Amino acid sequence: MVNTARTLDDNFSKDLKPSKLAHVVIRTPRYDESRAWWAKVLNAHPAYENEQLCFMTYDDEHHRIGIISVPDLGPIAPNNAGMEHVSFTYDTLGELLATYRRLALEGIKPFWCINHGPTISMYFRDPDENKVELQYDVFPTPQEVQEFFDSGKYEENFMGIIFDPDEMCERYLSGEKLEDLVVRPLLPEGMGPWDMHRP
Repeated sequence: MVNTARTLDDNFSKDLKPSKLAHVVIRTPRYDESRAWWAKVLNAHPAYENEQLCFMTYDDEHHRIGIISVPDLGPIAPNNAGMEHVSFTYDTLGELLATYRRLALEGIKPFWCINHGPTISMYFRDPDENKVELQYDVFPTPQEVQEFFDSGKYEENFMGIIFDPDEMCERYLSGEKLEDLVVRPLLPEGMGPWDMHRP
């Protein structure tokens, strides 16, 4: 069999981009607790694991979350540089709300629920205080998100509006129109975007 020479020049565009975001890997001194938390939150299962690491998946990717046991690690320092959070999207608002209710029964509750405008978002902390966002995309296309940004609404309020997830569940179950559920209210009088932030 004759090998065919390849090139890495002319056959490829200069603006190559990744095809997807594959996975996130976490170092933790709380291996068992972290593994259990991520499995519950994402409804994930191990693709491979041993006593030192676990590769977990919930879809057709071989692993979405990697967890590595490093027993001697210290706690996260909140005033240091690092990744702010990682986010996972649900296809429907109902799926996000059902996940919220399922996790609440497990004692896993968000510390911040906010209607950003483009997303309905719930933020959680894993056992090591890593922030995890579960979200629903309000706009079905990138063009509609761009139109929201171009309208000036995001400039006016780049944070969003805090919401009560139990109240949103009740409104959803009552049959309220989806477009009414996801529309972002105006900031309360006398408040600015940072008043909506919960670190």
